[in-house]
Amino acid sequence: MATDSKTTLKPWHGVITALALPFRESKGSQTLEVDYDRFAEHIQWLAANGTHGAVANGSLGEYQVLTQAERAKVLEVAVAAAPVGFHIVAGVGAYGADESRRWSEHAAETGAHAVMCLPPTSYRANDEEVVAHYREVGKVGIPIIAYNNPFDTKIDVVPELVAKISDAVENVVAIKEFSGDVRRVWKIHDLAPRVEVLIGADDVLLELATGGVVGWIAGFPNALPRESTDLYNLAVQGKFADAAPAYAAVHNLFTWDSRKEFIQAIKLAMDIVGRYGGPTRLPRLALPNADEMQCREDIAKALAYYSRA
Repeated sequence: MATDSKTTLKPWHGVITALALPFRESKGSQTLEVDYDRFAEHIQWLAANGTHGAVANGSLGEYQVLTQAERAKVLEVAVAAAPVGFHIVAGVGAYGADESRRWSEHAAETGAHAVMCLPPTSYRANDEEVVAHYREVGKVGIPIIAYNNPFDTKIDVVPELVAKISDAVENVVAIKEFSGDVRRVWKIHDLAPRVEVLIGADDVLLELATGGVVGWIAGFPNALPRESTDLYNLAVQGKFADAAPAYAAVHNLFTWDSRKEFIQAIKLAMDIVGRYGGPTRLPRLALPNADEMQCREDIAKALAYYSRA
């Protein structure tokens, strides 16, 4: 899949960074405000450092704690900031199908290239309800990346359910697989061959790359974009022996992407490498001391490898 020309890629192909959202202190307010200028500059920096696109308003972007006006502006700023050939995917996760459809309509109107859609997040929906949810979002016509995150939604989009969604909604083109079960890629290929598979968690990159994937929606490119892209390219090219030393060096760090503290950890890595990560909005607090010390050690191990490479 690897190519030097971003313009030949489909919007869900390649290394797609799940964008962290910068916040800053606001005078006269106890609520952190979005720093849209830093956000726009970060997107341009990611594009300049070899990544292929970005997701705005994903979980890493703390969309759950944004106002509707903020969430709309985040996507609008992302689309405006993206250079030609750099794809913007809109996260449209929501409690219900109507809200996800409305955010998908906004994404299409704004100029996003695709949307990333969780199942309904309000309760444990059954298969028929999940399919109905995607069918409603599918009415917009924009390409949909389904997102399987059973830890946050309590709904596991297993391969059999992927097949049902694929049969019902033509514009579900791919799935971000975040279950951690690396065997599923093969069953998705078997049961829903039309739906392309994206690596959904940073710490299963090498394992899932063996199974025929077309992209990686990733968190740590926020701090290590070129290093992450190089590692991804080696993996999808089947150069596993070449990829293994780098993967071993970053794997402890990448496991933070699968923990509930992933936002704080990724923002800390950004701060350490000289990018602005900054604080998280409540209810998320800074990492506890022991976690922060461990995360710093994991970041140092990764950076030490790349300083020698």
